Amino acid sequence: MTRTKRALFIAGLLALVMQSSEALAWGSEGHKIVAMLAEAQLSSAARKEVDRLLAQETGATLASISTWADEHRNPATAAWHYVNFPRGDCNYQPERDCPYGKCVVAAIDRQLEVLRTSGDDEKRLNALKYVVHFIGDIHQPLHAGFGEDRGGNSYQLQAFMRGSNLHAVWDTGLIKSLQQENEQIVKSLLVRPLSLQKTSFNAAAIAMESCKIVSQSGFYPDRLVTPEYVDRYVPVMAYQLAAAGSRLAQVLNELK
Repeated sequence: MTRTKRALFIAGLLALVMQSSEALAWGSEGHKIVAMLAEAQLSSAARKEVDRLLAQETGATLASISTWADEHRNPATAAWHYVNFPRGDCNYQPERDCPYGKCVVAAIDRQLEVLRTSGDDEKRLNALKYVVHFIGDIHQPLHAGFGEDRGGNSYQLQAFMRGSNLHAVWDTGLIKSLQQENEQIVKSLLVRPLSLQKTSFNAAAIAMESCKIVSQSGFYPDRLVTPEYVDRYVPVMAYQLAAAGSRLAQVLNELK
């Protein structure tokens, strides 16, 4: 595909997928990719336990439950999907950034606590649904962005004379620009395993990583999504998806 045709393709694609001002993290395809990446990295013991929990719902898979938290979002849980930082300060401060535990960092910690218990399996399945989704959310940089522009939702863009917003670019546009099926994306990411530092899972640290991406010079384009912007940030997006899959597998592999 020539550069001009690629630019036109991306512009048309963004115009189709960026109609909502309240886009959902990674879109459904991104969340499924994270879940598929994690599933491929499960230990045999973790796979057995995950399958046992999923068996409560006929045909359920990690990929199929990965969008459940968005599908069942309500006013009480809406704030669980993101954390807002003040511009210029990516150091997570719970009292400031997560009042009353209403942010994705605290939500992950709460749901992991439920999932790691040996209690009611129905509650643990719900916790699994939340964990799968929220670990995807926290790796979408704009879900740990700035409150002043609502994580890029109010940062308006032009994509070949069509209105959009930055959050939607990251939710769906960058993934769609690959023009690949989910299975192809997963396969390509798995053949290049990440060399993540082996540390305990830390939701707050991941949120700060995402915030630092948003804080990079050039992350906010000058009101126009260009092919150059896409070329620069597709690898960042791919890394974040891969990291989310790896870290999700990490916490699931710790299940007893």
